[in-house]
Amino acid sequence: MMDLHALRQFVVVARLEHLSRAAEELRVAQPSLSRTVARLESELGTPLFDRVGRLRLNDAGKVFLRHVERSLGELDAGRRAVAAITGGEFGTVRLASETFLTLTGPLGAFKRAHPGVEVELHQMAAEEMTRGLRAQEVDLCVASQPFAPEGLEAVRLLDEAVWVVAPLDHPLAGRASVTVGELVGEPFVSTRTGHWQRRLLDRLFAGNGLAPPRIVCEGDEPSATAILVAAGLGVGLIPDMARRSATRAPVAWIAVDSPDCRRTLTLLRYADSRPSGAARLMHAALTGWDWRGGPV
Repeated sequence: MMDLHALRQFVVVARLEHLSRAAEELRVAQPSLSRTVARLESELGTPLFDRVGRLRLNDAGKVFLRHVERSLGELDAGRRAVAAITGGEFGTVRLASETFLTLTGPLGAFKRAHPGVEVELHQMAAEEMTRGLRAQEVDLCVASQPFAPEGLEAVRLLDEAVWVVAPLDHPLAGRASVTVGELVGEPFVSTRTGHWQRRLLDRLFAGNGLAPPRIVCEGDEPSATAILVAAGLGVGLIPDMARRSATRAPVAWIAVDSPDCRRTLTLLRYADSRPSGAARLMHAALTGWDWRGGPV
């Protein structure tokens, strides 16, 4: 008989399509994980992965994965529904975001107001959020870009300007503003493809008929951009909110002469879900936060 532990492990292997990385994420031995997958395939009477060259989820595996994610999501929803009966002041809320620096102010206020609620944070690119919400792996997501896929409820939290930041000794450092065309050839510190900074940068250059920007450093955490720029690695895009950060890096802030150089914070939740009390409290806290004046 299939057990929940084996099914949850299968979901991770299916997502990564790589046994050693899945074993590392799950913190289990790879041979044990291989046996778990083999037992599932034996019970189902068919392979779930193609093993030619590298591990690939086959058609049977894809069908099984959809049903497993739906089933595990329903079980987790049932647990949260039971917890919600006692109210929202206890329990867990799972919150995903493209960057955590944006959330430090509202999260600090939330924990002071609701110390009995445990907050789980998950870093996700925007395209992962739809799957995470529908599979009920997370309760709420904060995307740093306009984002409202079908089946998700979206609330705009903030729309703000995005600046170019440069080292203090950079030739642009004394400028009040710069056009996108003047940034051609500049070395950019940015995030990986899919994150909001990179999408905005690519969109600005393409929208002005320019060749793709020159990326010299890319990563997963947007809040590291200003630090790397201050170290002299290049220039980067930073939202207006970061200017209020107590830990902001020593960089020059230069306005971009383009109406499209903006960031939109969007709060997302699955429209058909029954949120727990803790998730409802977090939703209220994020929509009620003073995003333009609150501490960062």
